[in-house]
Amino acid sequence: MNKKVAVILSGCGVYDGSEIYESVITLLRLDQRGATVQCFAPNIAQMHVINHVTGEEMPENRNVLVESARLARGEIKDLSEARAEDFDALIMPGGFGAAKNLSDFATQGAACQVLPAVLELAQSFASSGKPVGMMCIAPTMAAQIFGPGVVCTLGNDDDPAAAASREMGVEHQACEVTEIIEDSKNKLVTTPAYMLAQSISDAASGIYKLVDRVLELTNK
Repeated sequence: MNKKVAVILSGCGVYDGSEIYESVITLLRLDQRGATVQCFAPNIAQMHVINHVTGEEMPENRNVLVESARLARGEIKDLSEARAEDFDALIMPGGFGAAKNLSDFATQGAACQVLPAVLELAQSFASSGKPVGMMCIAPTMAAQIFGPGVVCTLGNDDDPAAAASREMGVEHQACEVTEIIEDSKNKLVTTPAYMLAQSISDAASGIYKLVDRVLELTNK
């Protein structure tokens, strides 16, 4: 296929960074489809560090780029180096890092702001008509990237994140974990992943469809 895809990571671990299964499934499917991938992450401090055994905050500091490098086996670049013109598509896995490090949705809800570097890059893809894929809680950034009326999913309509997204101007559509929602106008593809998934297979079913559709949209 020979498509070039940028993937933005937000750390390493569901509670304070990128959701590991979602990230690996995304990278696996892109590789299976013959895409060339470059991972990026912002070179900033994490909002905080969570002990993934206890769920409690830990008294230490970690860097989002350094932690994301764990997922990318070191093959990662500072987000400041990313340029939309170098790629055919953009994908953002979920995990709370998307709502804590790429934006402040976890603390500010509907009043959140997207990290400027993330917003600028994603809007560059959008304005160039290049497809964007977002999964799990990452679509909480969709309203700021694409503007009011953007169509996306966070899974269930009654989820608090979905309610906050509607408040920001999103047209939310409920979606099963195995399916995707496509906004054809904005070339945005979303899937619930671990907003709903009960297993890694659940998550993979929707993520594979998301990756496949994003790649298909690079030809349109």
